[in-house]
Amino acid sequence: MKLDENNYVELAEEAIKKLKSQVNERNHKPLLVVTTSKIRNLLAMTAEIYNEVQNDPNEHLSEDIKGRINYLKVRIVYEAGREDSVKRFVKTAAILEHLDEIKGNRKQYILFSRYMEALVAYRKFLVEDKDA
Repeated sequence: MKLDENNYVELAEEAIKKLKSQVNERNHKPLLVVTTSKIRNLLAMTAEIYNEVQNDPNEHLSEDIKGRINYLKVRIVYEAGREDSVKRFVKTAAILEHLDEIKGNRKQYILFSRYMEALVAYRKFLVEDKDA
């Protein structure tokens, strides 16, 4: 489902709830949910671009910003490849799909950034642990 102003908070909450309920198929124990610090690292990369996008009044993103968004995607894929909990997070929250929805649109990037913030907030709110 494409992100919009009316659904991004609900989609973030659903994604974290789904992650929280996942269990290992072999032993039926709960799978580790991605740590808040891992999500915050992804958010930090998103925020760097967000600050520039916020200050640019053009509705279409510059080639430089589009390139940085592509690099952000690569970094997210890399982090997902390094750790299973991050991979489950990226897939469950449809991060890559939502990045693809941006297509050079300023408003859509801002929405994506807010979605990432909502994911961090719901991760912190819904999942109790010591390492976050």
